[in-house]
Amino acid sequence: MSRPAGREPRRLTRWWRWRSLRTRLTVIAATAIAVSVFMAFQVASELLDWQLRDTAENQLRADSRVLATNAERAGLAQVPLSPYLGSGQLVRVILPDGSTRTPAGQPALPPVSEHAGLVAQGGLADLMESDDSDEDGYLVYTLRAGNGAVQVARVVDDSPVNQFGFGMLLIGLLCVVGGALVGRAVARTGLAPIDRLTAAAERVAHTQDLGAHIPDEGGGEIRRLIQSINDMLAALRDSRQAQRLLAEDAAHELKTPLTSLRLNVELLIRLDRRGTLDSALPAESRTRLLNDLGAQVAELSTLAAELTDLARGDVSDESTEPLDLADVVVAAATRARSRMPDIEVALDVASVWVSGRPAALQRAVINLIDNAGKWSPADQPVQVRLRAVGASAVLEVDDAGPGIDAADVPRVFDRFYRADSARALPGSGLGLSIVQRVVNAHGGRATVARSARGGTLLRVDLPAAPIARLAAGPARSPDPPADQ
Repeated sequence: MSRPAGREPRRLTRWWRWRSLRTRLTVIAATAIAVSVFMAFQVASELLDWQLRDTAENQLRADSRVLATNAERAGLAQVPLSPYLGSGQLVRVILPDGSTRTPAGQPALPPVSEHAGLVAQGGLADLMESDDSDEDGYLVYTLRAGNGAVQVARVVDDSPVNQFGFGMLLIGLLCVVGGALVGRAVARTGLAPIDRLTAAAERVAHTQDLGAHIPDEGGGEIRRLIQSINDMLAALRDSRQAQRLLAEDAAHELKTPLTSLRLNVELLIRLDRRGTLDSALPAESRTRLLNDLGAQVAELSTLAAELTDLARGDVSDESTEPLDLADVVVAAATRARSRMPDIEVALDVASVWVSGRPAALQRAVINLIDNAGKWSPADQPVQVRLRAVGASAVLEVDDAGPGIDAADVPRVFDRFYRADSARALPGSGLGLSIVQRVVNAHGGRATVARSARGGTLLRVDLPAAPIARLAAGPARSPDPPADQ
């Protein structure tokens, strides 16, 4: 059964892919030298053969002219022909009747060709031809002389070319072997930084030590590769540190509501086991305790959701798209009103197009409004303004609360940070941190300042979309809810 035609190439390709880079470089170097030597041999052989043939032809022409001169003086039938001594050139005289004369003892030459006969008859002045009909080929030059012609011939000797080719073959083999050795040495030297880099990467993978630093050595691509890996290790260190801090902060923040929840649940279980639940906890206290349990569960749910959102970082399946930020703000305000029905949200927004992720931006705006709603008095609305300023979309959320102390301003966007005055309020301290993350991911900036009403002014600057969109429209405002 014959093998499929494509199996061998696939097997060779698979073998090549599994070879090390050092082996590939060695094979490539040896192959390149072999091809170069072969091409050089071909060119040199052709040049040598051409040179030898040209020299032989010139020598035949010169000897023929001497013989032709003698033949014209003495006549073709009487011109003296020296006996053949076993080597050297071969001569022949073609008489007018077509017969020939040759020196005594000379080997027989090939028969006179038709074209050589034309020279003897005066049809051609001279003729250079080669005859390979015998074992030994002849190079024959025919020259018109008197009423006939003279011929000078020599055996075509390929031995110089063959000797040259054999020598080139030996030199080529030595060059290929030497090239393979040199290529191996060069590959070993050139790949030494890669070997050290591989060993360092394996050590990092084995020890999990992201603090390791790979020495910067070499130049060009090797240097850039090492720098890229060091940058990757630094990014991994920062990511691990951020995860560690997040886990520590989350554990700290979860401990308080979990402890309170556990104590309340243990109290209920203990009273129920004793059968004194109704007598020990009047209906009003029991209702208050259950409300506390519900509030603590809601706080844990909110905290878990915010932790999940924060831990995801910038990873999101949501794609970036051009959108009108005013639509996002209006939708966020509507959701915020449903969550805080006692707080009024006053909108003053204009159409500004940005490039972003709608859900992430809406979450950030909701967090801004929620934060302002915690501090805003019941009779003072949370003011939300959106306008275009130059090449930026500027969103401002303004409350009339007590404002943020100057000492707390630098840490407003830190994870889990809550000012002393906010300890008694619900929340996890993650809302503004999520806002900053979303804004940074969109190439913007979030800042905090004091409002003209005395409260806090949270401002978000986002780059406007660099595309032609509708001009800024009139201010928008959602339909007021039924209870306002």
